[in-house]
Amino acid sequence: MKKIIFSLLILLAFAKGNAQILDPVKWTTKIEKKSATNYILTFNGIIEDNWHMYSQFTPEGGPLPLEVIFKNQKGNFNLVGKAKEGKTTTAYNDIFEVNETFFVKNAQIQQEISILNPKISKIEVDLNYQVCKESCINLEKKFSFTLPAAAKVDAEPMVIDTTKNVVATSKPEMNTADVEPISNAKETPTKPEKQKGLWSIFFIAFLSGFAALLTPCVFPMIPMTVSFFTKQSRNRAAGIRNAIIYAISIILIYVILGLLVTWIFGADALNALSTNVWFNIIFFILLVVFATSFLGAFEIMLPNSWATKVDRQADRGGIVGILFMALALAIVSFSCTGPIVGTLLVEAASKGGIAPIVGMFGFSLALALPFMLFAMFPGWLNSLPKSGGWLNTVKVILGFMELALAFKFLSNADLVLQLHLLEREVFLAIWIAIFGTLSLYLFGKITMPHDSPMTHISVGKLLLGLLTLTFTIYMIPGLWGAPLKLINAFPPPMEYSESPFGVGGSAGNSSATVLPDGAKLGPHQIVVFDDYEKGLAYAKMVNKPIMLDFTGFACVNCRKMENNVWSDSRILSILKNDVVLISLYVDDKRELPKGEQHISKTTGSEIETVGDKWADFMISKYKTNTQPLYVLTDLEGNSLNETTPTISYVGVDEYESWLKSGISAFQK
Repeated sequence: MKKIIFSLLILLAFAKGNAQILDPVKWTTKIEKKSATNYILTFNGIIEDNWHMYSQFTPEGGPLPLEVIFKNQKGNFNLVGKAKEGKTTTAYNDIFEVNETFFVKNAQIQQEISILNPKISKIEVDLNYQVCKESCINLEKKFSFTLPAAAKVDAEPMVIDTTKNVVATSKPEMNTADVEPISNAKETPTKPEKQKGLWSIFFIAFLSGFAALLTPCVFPMIPMTVSFFTKQSRNRAAGIRNAIIYAISIILIYVILGLLVTWIFGADALNALSTNVWFNIIFFILLVVFATSFLGAFEIMLPNSWATKVDRQADRGGIVGILFMALALAIVSFSCTGPIVGTLLVEAASKGGIAPIVGMFGFSLALALPFMLFAMFPGWLNSLPKSGGWLNTVKVILGFMELALAFKFLSNADLVLQLHLLEREVFLAIWIAIFGTLSLYLFGKITMPHDSPMTHISVGKLLLGLLTLTFTIYMIPGLWGAPLKLINAFPPPMEYSESPFGVGGSAGNSSATVLPDGAKLGPHQIVVFDDYEKGLAYAKMVNKPIMLDFTGFACVNCRKMENNVWSDSRILSILKNDVVLISLYVDDKRELPKGEQHISKTTGSEIETVGDKWADFMISKYKTNTQPLYVLTDLEGNSLNETTPTISYVGVDEYESWLKSGISAFQK
């Protein structure tokens, strides 16, 4: 008997030491009756130390956001608003270049529903989410809520892992006092990354404010406004005071605009809208309209009656009169400032949170400062350049910049839809055409409708023309696969190309002219397969070992490994020359053909998507659900590294040693 118990303990210890099916979030749920037809569903989760779980409001293009999916909603109940969340943290992710929002330690989600079908007895809910530490896990958990007859009833969750494998149906213990109360507010930490994002918005907005100042609608108003203050004020002190009030009024008007945008849409909704396909298309159209206006096709103006009414109020004098003077400036100059303000609000929306307010503060500060300073020191007016054709030149330059930025938003929509209509080469060709035409304009070879007659090119226009021409020439090698690091955040990624090797067919790899069937160029121009069977067939043909890369489109640590480890010359050489790389994406949402959809023999879950298929393969074969996961196999699928069959998030030296060990075993 003792031997049996001892053996069982040994097996238990072994199983515990080698188990890799991780489940870092433990859930409890409850349902509360709010009224005769309305109920509140609450999900409380305890997250293990050092792990974090992503919120619903993490934008597209970043890690996988939480999804709350109601399976039996149709005809049975309606959702009352979007699911609310408890306290979250927001930080800038420099891998995906988005502000990601996530839960730490505790997660709480609450959804109100309104019953339509009085006969319904259960609410079926799926939570799909991603949790990350050194590795990332995509989880799907199923919950069944029984509608209570009177007050509260706890629902028994059916816990499911990434591949819909049933793990348990019992509730874990939880101290609900540790869970933060539900609110729509987020905790925004004072992390350098987050501050960096807001500071960048502020400085871009500040520079945009100075650009708006140098337009025909605003610049001529400086001497007029300063003259008004100097003549109407009883003494110099009163003039300075009025100028300061005027500047503060300008700032208040634009900051209130930022507040209104954030309040109307909501900080989270604005962030979500900015990553939505249709809103990216709408932003593209808006920026094209703004650009066309700046180039001289027409003017975007607010109704003249608004300016007239506000101007009358400005005659009242005092603080109220000065406030209306600032409002009159905003209305009269709208044809020049409106497109810039609109562009700033669109760009700030991509940051979410208070970015629109920060952007409007930076813009208005740059716009207001000159009015205040020249009113305080009227003698400086003599040093101002005279109004003239150069003001329209500034406006036209801004038009070209708006047009170039517009295609970034169209590119975002194309990337999300994977239409391949605006691939890297097409995008770069458009930018080369835009900035090349701007160079011709600055050199005086073409003119716009509102340009003044020009007898010569000023030194300033010549230098600026040389700068834009240099930038245009710099972009041309991008058509042949050059990385273009100066503008890397704007064009589509290298992999999203019309030709995987760039125009001309090399992209720095002259030895490769045609990709194998089913292959594409992955990170760092590595030839990679995303289909196991095609990769296996190619590996047999070239007689090389296979490296399976279980990864995800939204796996941040997968990108870190690719950026920091795969980029090392030692690793890159091995991945390019010594193995056949097969990347299997566990979050690939493409549906499998109906004939391939099935119930997993290992997990008992439904395999419906390509991602389900590879996740089930990973769990059934390698007993783990984490990404990144790397496996070196022979041509029969057997692991080559006996002591360490799989490896995950490690450094360059350990990764190199593991690769060489497996390749050496294959060659024996």
